[in-house]
Amino acid sequence: MRNIIGFIDRIAEWSGKILGWLIIPLVLGLVYEVFARYLFHAPTVWAYEVTYMLYGSIFMLGAAYTLYKQAHIRTDILYNKWTARRKGIIDAVLYLCLFFPGIFFFLILGWDYASHSWAIGETSDSSPWRQPIYPFKMVLPVCAFLLLVQGVSEFLKALYSARQGRAYES
Repeated sequence: MRNIIGFIDRIAEWSGKILGWLIIPLVLGLVYEVFARYLFHAPTVWAYEVTYMLYGSIFMLGAAYTLYKQAHIRTDILYNKWTARRKGIIDAVLYLCLFFPGIFFFLILGWDYASHSWAIGETSDSSPWRQPIYPFKMVLPVCAFLLLVQGVSEFLKALYSARQGRAYES
């Protein structure tokens, strides 16, 4: 079990570190647009769409890394007062009953949404650049898949806590 958790956690950590590098083109695109618009009075047609696609990709694809780091929002009023065993039981039940069905549904719908976009070669209608947006829409099923995989790791950690009565430590 430790090997499976470690492998999955390394995937989340690796994906989070790779995604962090997308901040550089995001910032460069924004800086370029600001200088072009306000210094040279020559706004671009591409900067807005590139930056919202990069930001959306960072936000969505970073969700598995955020789950790995336990940084998603949680109501801790009661949770922090519970024993590790109770936390593990509650977490395991919630992963089974809510998380996995929701993420699986998100994966199926995201795949349908993205594959349709790829099939028709969808492009943006919001600018004269008309860049392809099907790669951007592929972020949805990839995000769902990464979350599903990381959810398996978190579920196994919850099972460990429920059985052992202490939190999982890597």
